[in-house]
Amino acid sequence: MVSAHPDIGFRPLTRDDFGALARWLATPDVARWWHQEFDAAALERDFGPGIDGAEPGDNLVVLADGVPIGLVQRCRIADYPEYLREFEPVIGAVPPTAYTIDYLIGVPELIGRGLGPAIISSVSADTFDRHDDAQMLLVPVVAANRRSWRALEKAGFRIVASGDLVPDNPIDDPAHHILRLERPGAAAR
Repeated sequence: MVSAHPDIGFRPLTRDDFGALARWLATPDVARWWHQEFDAAALERDFGPGIDGAEPGDNLVVLADGVPIGLVQRCRIADYPEYLREFEPVIGAVPPTAYTIDYLIGVPELIGRGLGPAIISSVSADTFDRHDDAQMLLVPVVAANRRSWRALEKAGFRIVASGDLVPDNPIDDPAHHILRLERPGAAAR
């Protein structure tokens, strides 16, 4: 059972989590925005390299009071040239010290309880603590996914650009917001 104001933590995703991850990705709220295949082969293809250390990003299980409830992905944008090519027409040059995150809450009864901003705040602080080079987080969100970009705003992010990016779900309009959070103490740009 997760309390009303849970302690939020993270641990690396393992293959033992694939059953829970498949259930999370299949929930309607997650499937709507992530549009991610979740059969065993797809999970191995998309998450196995990260587990094995062959990908530079992090796949983290979100823990609320020690209970797995979701996933956060985190990476330095410069480690993925395809992300740079997507971001730059909308926001201009992306600093090599910019990271990005993606997140999901996979337990339907926990959605809409304020956990999104808590998870985002926690992973943002963790990113700045663990990655000395991280000077900012940049997060693209489909403009229609108001719940997601509002959670980012509640966690201290602000919209710094809006424009067209390729959406994860092909049914979505390409309109996105890009939100930014600076490292605490860093000068705003």
